[in-house]
Amino acid sequence: MLYCTTSSPIGELLLAGDRDALQLLHMQQGRRPARIAPGWARSDEPFARVRAQLDEYFDGRRRAFDIPLRPAGTPFELEVWGALREIPYGETVSYGELAARIGRADAARAVGAANGRNPIAVIVPCHRVIGADRSLTGYGGGLERKRLLLELEAGVLALPV
Repeated sequence: MLYCTTSSPIGELLLAGDRDALQLLHMQQGRRPARIAPGWARSDEPFARVRAQLDEYFDGRRRAFDIPLRPAGTPFELEVWGALREIPYGETVSYGELAARIGRADAARAVGAANGRNPIAVIVPCHRVIGADRSLTGYGGGLERKRLLLELEAGVLALPV
């Protein structure tokens, strides 16, 4: 596995994957920083495109990412993460709404758990999922980062890149 770190307006990000696809984008200032596993090799070059698209996103010029992704998860998690990518920029849905979108209206809690295990933050936009009462709910990067990302997408906040 290759990795690099990059600074962003929401703190240091750890990127990991191979030369073909991104497998991890983790906010290092969240609840628990990701650890670099033994055998991982630091390499900035494979992540140049990811870093450029993140910069464009954070400065408001990019609304969708076109990065090859290969998250590791169960079939259910992969289904939830795929549904997350279908939530339009600047919009939010509840866990219940997301569960209904994948045809499992009674699985809001399971959808929430899968959302919490999303290994590719920001690009797989788990920050766009909110509580049924429209409140901000748990986020691995912390609720303040979730609020910043949603405000950026709503056009009410400009983040310094």
